[in-house]
Amino acid sequence: MNENIEYKARSQFVSVLYRLKKNRLAMLGLAVLLIMAAVALCAGFIADYDKDVIGQDTANRLQGPSAEHWFGTDQFGRDVFARIVYGARISLTMSIIAMLIAVAIGAIIGAIAGFYGGFRDNILMRIMDILLAIPPMLMSISIVAALGQSMVNLLIALSIAYIPVFARVIRSSILSIKDQEFIEAAKCCGSSDRHIIFKHIIPNAIGPIIVQATLAMGSTILIIASLSFMGLGVQPPESEWGTMLYEGRDYLRQAPYLVLFPGTAITLAVISLNLLGDGLRDALDPRLKN
Repeated sequence: MNENIEYKARSQFVSVLYRLKKNRLAMLGLAVLLIMAAVALCAGFIADYDKDVIGQDTANRLQGPSAEHWFGTDQFGRDVFARIVYGARISLTMSIIAMLIAVAIGAIIGAIAGFYGGFRDNILMRIMDILLAIPPMLMSISIVAALGQSMVNLLIALSIAYIPVFARVIRSSILSIKDQEFIEAAKCCGSSDRHIIFKHIIPNAIGPIIVQATLAMGSTILIIASLSFMGLGVQPPESEWGTMLYEGRDYLRQAPYLVLFPGTAITLAVISLNLLGDGLRDALDPRLKN
């Protein structure tokens, strides 16, 4: 019995992977993201943080792209390419952590609301509706402004902003599967509600969660960059992409590359995540198997 279940799960995974591979745009997005992730992980080998990222060299300020400085230098003589590389580490790491927190809390809230229903569902979903009524950007600005400017507070703001999204996704998935036969069989075998939720229901709803998390990460990167640009996110001299845009805005005519390169990095990251999310949504949709 267990071997048949494992075989079916493996077959479904192979089928999803095959359909994803057929989507060229999704694979392009995945390739770009893997390159960015690899560059972020190897940032310490690519450039020296103290020297190239935060160290100032006024003698070489505002130097255009060259063999020595691929993306040029900024107004303090710092290497723009090195700052973008370390900026990828900050943006990707913060977006991943924020999504993991939002998924974990949202999954618990959505699972409780969808599985038990009744007054629990009404109370939890009305709270989620209130949070959903506030746009994630506005929610993040309000929380960061109230708690203060720091990376931890920024992560808290992003997590709270996206918890209702994942709670809704989990709840809708659970409502569609909680009355199926394998759930009834688990109840008849004496399994606890906690065991059924975490061992049977949530794993079967993982597909929509992955798709929503991938798409939300693109929005999260935009919010991080926007808050940093407004002075509410990552603070200088940290090399976050939004902070680089803010610092380079005064040199747009003299050195447009100070805005061009970090803006391109943000665009590539967001578009790649959206392409991958769309591809995963299509690959996980059972109606598109043929």
